[in-house]
Parts: sequence; C-alpha cells; structure tokens
Amino acid sequence: MSGIAESGSGNDLAQDRVFEDWDEDGEDASGRQIEVTVDDAAAGGRIDAVLTALLAEAMGAEAPSRARIQALIRAGNVGIDGRTIGEPGRRVNAGARIAVEMPPPEPAEPEPEPIPLDIVYEDEAVIVLDKPVGLVVHPAAGHARGTLVNALLAHCGDRLSGIGGVRRPGIVHRLDKDTSGLMVVAKSDRAHRSLAAQFADHGRTGALERAYVALVWGQPLSGGGTVDAPLGRSPQNRQRQAVVRSGGRHAVTHFTVLERYDLGDEPIASLIECRLETGRTHQIRVHMAHIGHPLVGDADYGAGFRTKANRLPEPARSAAAGFPRQALHAAVIAFEHPLTGEVMRFESEPPADFEALIEAFRGVR
Repeated sequence: MSGIAESGSGNDLAQDRVFEDWDEDGEDASGRQIEVTVDDAAAGGRIDAVLTALLAEAMGAEAPSRARIQALIRAGNVGIDGRTIGEPGRRVNAGARIAVEMPPPEPAEPEPEPIPLDIVYEDEAVIVLDKPVGLVVHPAAGHARGTLVNALLAHCGDRLSGIGGVRRPGIVHRLDKDTSGLMVVAKSDRAHRSLAAQFADHGRTGALERAYVALVWGQPLSGGGTVDAPLGRSPQNRQRQAVVRSGGRHAVTHFTVLERYDLGDEPIASLIECRLETGRTHQIRVHMAHIGHPLVGDADYGAGFRTKANRLPEPARSAAAGFPRQALHAAVIAFEHPLTGEVMRFESEPPADFEALIEAFRGVR
C-alpha cells in the first residue's frame, strides 16, 4: 500500500449516523480527507483491513481502530476511485485509490448562551419549540456557539446534561439552519429514549407525525405522490446528498399538492405538504429536485431553476429572486408523551417572509 495524501477538506457524516434517523436536513462538519493507493501486496484484501493497516502505519496512536473504520465505511465516508462504498468486506484491487473522510476532533463541551427560544410547550419531560431560520441546532465545525443547544443549556441548566451526548444534549431530531419550524427536545434520559424510539419507528406503529410545507417550482402531474429513492453523498459534490443507485440509505417522502400557481396556461409553482417516512439529510430537498420540482430558493439542489423567477410578474419576481433559502417549514409534529402516553400534536404557520412569498405566488396570473 502506498501513496498516502491528506487534505484539509471533508465532511463528517459519521457523527450524524450515530443517530440512525435525523430529521429532514442537517449541517455537516468539516474534517480532513486522506487518500491512499493500493499496491500489489494489498490487492484482494478487505478494504477495512487494508485501511486499518495503512492508517496505523501513517498515523500511529491517532489512527482509528478497525471497528471505527468499518463504521466510517458504513456511514459513507469512504470511496474507491470516486465512488462511495458501504461494505467493509469489499475487496480492493491493486491501483485502486481509496479516499477516507476523517471526522474532525470533538469540540469542547458547549456553553450555555441566553438565546431567545420560541417555546410552544414545555413540561418536566419535553420542550416543543418553533425554530427560527438561521439557528443551527447543535455545535459543529464553524458553529461552535450560538446554536439551539447553547440556548437549551441556558434555559434548562443541568437538566440536559448527558442526554444524547455532549454535543447534542436533548436533541433527538433536527432541522437545517435555514429550515424553520417545530422540534421536540428531551429533558430527561427517559424522555430521550422514548422519543428516539418513536423517531426510529417513523410513525409506522406509533403516534409520531411530521409534516412540512414547501414551495416548489413546477406542478406535479397528479395531486400527490411518493418518492421512494435511496440517498447518499453526491459523487460530484461530497457536501451534498443525491439519489444514488448503490450504497444509498432507504428514503421515502410522501407529498400532496395544496395549491397550484399558473401564469396564464403555464404551470409555474406549487405549494405542497410533505410527510416523511424516513428522515435523511436534505431528504425533501433532494427528492423533490429528483422528480423535477426543486424548492424555490434552494441554491444547492435547485440552482438550475433560479432563472424561472425572471419570468414572473411583480411582486412575485422580486419575492422569488430575493428569497435567500429553501422554502421549507416544519409545520406539524405529533408524538406520544414519554411519561403520560398522551398523543400530543402541534402545528405552526410558516414565518412571515415565507408567508409573503406564498402570497406573492398566489397573485400570479
């Protein structure tokens, strides 16, 4: 084995995969990427064994264990010749180039910060809150402070200590920084276990319910449908997700068209409701783009539709062109209370700028 190289870019999805099913969107932390080339002596070996030997030689005591390497492989942090793999037992050929994205060092324990929270409901077990746009859920590279976790620590004190791990006390699901809406947070270990199990079940047998509203370009032919397409890291851009043919994670999104907007006889956009059967990173955004209806304002997955705003009359043209993020809001959350067993359901209207965007599209004629 030979040809080790290291760069300062990469992404930490391995940490995310510790929680089997996060919510629709999430932030990736930046780590480092190590590349190796397999020589003749290692040809035919298992990739987990090959990497274990090479990284131990190159990194010494800092090298990850074989079990950790296997976890990185399953998390999608390892690729061969530019293609992500998911099986630790995969055999490698001489000359194969293996890229490993190593997680960054764990940050220091987050500090409490007096950040205002829009709390919808709270008792001794849970907090339901309406997350604003721009608030990162937990500390990560580039977001060491000013997160929801910092705010929760200030609000709850030591009641969140240790729940869900140092970096994510109380967090059982999350929303992307630029996605607004409802979240539930655990305030005790018992509550955390109960909620985590409900999110892992995705509402198949229990009360868990999650619904989002989104404004998308174009109009699905029917009044709704289901997107069942596995998701993984994009081979072209490792910071994004994509529908992948192999090695992806099962992902299902159900959607219903709520409103349609036409410019004369031309279908322009639709307001839809999405319900998640799984909770993969950027799931709604990738799935809707995959079927040709990316979210308005989504610079990552809908950049090719940006010029559609130029065809709209005012004020919709300015509203769409100036909307700075994906038009996505977590509007409904329901769950079984961890202590009482009561089914609790909460609804939230989109924030004012999203509502203004919808109204602007309603005025298109």
